[in-house]
Amino acid sequence: MTDATTERAGRTAEAIARAKAVRLLLLDVDGVLTDGRLFLSDSGEEFKAFHSRDGHGIKMLIASGVRVGLVTGRTSQVVVRRANDLGITILVQGCRDKRTAVSRLLEDEAVTASEVAFMGDDVIDLPAMESVGLAVAVADAHPLVRSHAHWVTEQKGGLGAVRELCELIMRAHGTLDAQLGRAYQGECSWAGG
Repeated sequence: MTDATTERAGRTAEAIARAKAVRLLLLDVDGVLTDGRLFLSDSGEEFKAFHSRDGHGIKMLIASGVRVGLVTGRTSQVVVRRANDLGITILVQGCRDKRTAVSRLLEDEAVTASEVAFMGDDVIDLPAMESVGLAVAVADAHPLVRSHAHWVTEQKGGLGAVRELCELIMRAHGTLDAQLGRAYQGECSWAGG
C-alpha cells in the first residue's frame, strides 16, 4: 500500500469509530448538498441542483434512526422544499455563526457533541466542525477545511459526498446492509393500465 492509501485507511477507521456514536448528522447546503454553484434568474429566482443518491442516502440514514439537519448561511425556499422532500425536520437557514447553531441544536435535540457529525466545505463551516465528534469535509472543500476534518469524502459536494458519509455512519451502526436491502426490495407504483 502507498502512504496515501495507508493514511486514508487510518482516517476512515477513525471516522468509523467516531461515527458509532453519531445520532445527529448536520449538513451545510451549498457546496455539500449542491456543487456550490448558485443559479439566479433575472427575476430573482434561485435554482439549486441536488443529487438523488445523496437524497436516498439521507432517507436511509433517517430510516436507520439517525436524525439529519441542515445548517446553512443562505436562506432559500428551494432548501425548505428539499428538506421536506427528504423528511428533514431540522433546518437552520441564514446562519452565519454555525458554532452557536450547533450548540443550540445540541440542547434542542438532547445530544452531546460526540453524538453529532457535521459536514462542510468552506471556512464558515470550521467553527461547527470543531464543535462536534465527527467533522467531515467534501473532497473539493477548501484546503483549510479538509485539514481540520476527521474524514474527507472521495466524492465532491453535490455529487455523492453526502451519500458516502451516510453509508459510513450506517456501516458504523451496523445498519447499512439492512437499509440497502430495503431499498433493493422497494415497491413501485404503476401509472396507467
